[in-house]
Amino acid sequence: MPAPDLILVDAQLRTPDPSHHTAVAVRDGLITALGDSSDARAWAGPGTEVVDLGGATLTPGLTDAHSHPVWGLEMASGTDLSAVTDLEGLRAALRTAERREGWVLGFGLDHNVFAGRPVHRELIEEALGGAPAFLRLYDGHSALASGAALAAAGIDGPRAFVQRSEVVCDADGRPTGHLNEHAAMDLMSAVLPRQPAAERRARLVRLLSDMAATGLTGAHVMDLGGHDVPGLLDAVEAEGELPVRLRLAPWCMPGATAGDLDELVRLQGRAGRLWRVGGVKFFMDGTVEGGTAWLEHADCHGQGTDAFWPDPAAYTAAVHRLHRAGVGTATHAIGDAAVRHVLDTVEALGPAATTDPRHRIEHIETVPDDQLGRFAALGVAASMQPPHTAYTRADRTDEWSRRLGDTRAARAWRCRDLRDAGATLALGSDWPIAHHDARQVLATARSPRGAASSRPGLTPLMALEGMTTHAARAAGEDHLTGRLAPGHRADLTAFTLDPTKAPADETTEAPIRLTVTGGRITHLA
Repeated sequence: MPAPDLILVDAQLRTPDPSHHTAVAVRDGLITALGDSSDARAWAGPGTEVVDLGGATLTPGLTDAHSHPVWGLEMASGTDLSAVTDLEGLRAALRTAERREGWVLGFGLDHNVFAGRPVHRELIEEALGGAPAFLRLYDGHSALASGAALAAAGIDGPRAFVQRSEVVCDADGRPTGHLNEHAAMDLMSAVLPRQPAAERRARLVRLLSDMAATGLTGAHVMDLGGHDVPGLLDAVEAEGELPVRLRLAPWCMPGATAGDLDELVRLQGRAGRLWRVGGVKFFMDGTVEGGTAWLEHADCHGQGTDAFWPDPAAYTAAVHRLHRAGVGTATHAIGDAAVRHVLDTVEALGPAATTDPRHRIEHIETVPDDQLGRFAALGVAASMQPPHTAYTRADRTDEWSRRLGDTRAARAWRCRDLRDAGATLALGSDWPIAHHDARQVLATARSPRGAASSRPGLTPLMALEGMTTHAARAAGEDHLTGRLAPGHRADLTAFTLDPTKAPADETTEAPIRLTVTGGRITHLA
């Protein structure tokens, strides 16, 4: 065979199954051969780079199956509030927060900070000294705006939206500052400080490099992040290479016309060297904490009985139209009613349901027993984010658990139950909702936290498969990636320990020896 560009030797291979091979050859971005040290000597040519992994465990490259690295740059702007635990801590953080063009921007604010009180601007105004502020709550589906911020955006009362969204107002019709769901938050976009293009581009490359250092070689990006994002990615590739392979799914929102759906079809396959548009993202509901998850029975506040699409049948029609055009879908569905409706939508495709294109459900935070087996039967992948369990508490005193009540909270993040029922289970972080570190995803999948801590975790191999073979299957790319095999993409991750044998807490801290994306080394310890 032609001489490889790269050879990795002295590796313990997991394909993800155990392998007797210890060497891998790579050429033109693909794996060309597996073998041992004697094979490696025969493969090498004068221009071949050889890296000795010193006994590290080499796996298929890890894929974050749900992330927002481009849109997340906007979501994660300003002061990180994720460490704040109570209102006094929030006020203290805001008093010293950096101002950008006079604004206070923040992100990662936990609903539990409000201890069951309504999210209201009056709780923070004193700390701001009159400055406009826009604080995103951790779930990415809601925000708190100060009075000055509301005035700047011209928000002085309730608004009507074609999707599930709300400018929360008091009994007198005055906005409380709580903006629930995307359309309400988007009212602020025109007045918020903008990142210069060069800064945004540099932040993206730094972020993706940091992701690669945790072993990530790919991400299923659950948004397109704006019409300018293809140009942004092209600009990055004009100067170099993306450190992480990106597969982007643009949104289809309520009110989408036939023309909008046709445009989503036309976008499919738009690509650069290491990015491409693939699939379409839908929302069937919002979040439990925000009262917008679609539940079969209302939460403790009487909320959660409405779908994100005011006419769920219109969602079903849109998914079916895209399926006929060969486009797979990913639907955000957190509540039990939302999950059931998505499964019903796929089932209504008839025999075509289990053929390509593939469909998947994102999040699935609470689901009853009678829905578990339907995922495998319909070929619907479950895409779940174990690090989200950290926002809940084992004693169920958190906002998520209180809203759902004990019965539904006991069904929290049923990753293992779905795997045992035969489902494809892809794992991710949902960055910036949770940290992007792939090792944390693997560890929390094995040892769930908070409300899910009493549930069985995944086996170490199941967790690894969730970021390799199952992630590839969820994207319909299992013929291209997810395994160490000749002809597959040369996306590779080398651990200093074996992630299928080491304890979960050791996996979280284990250094990554090497990351390779598309045959190029993106991280070398």
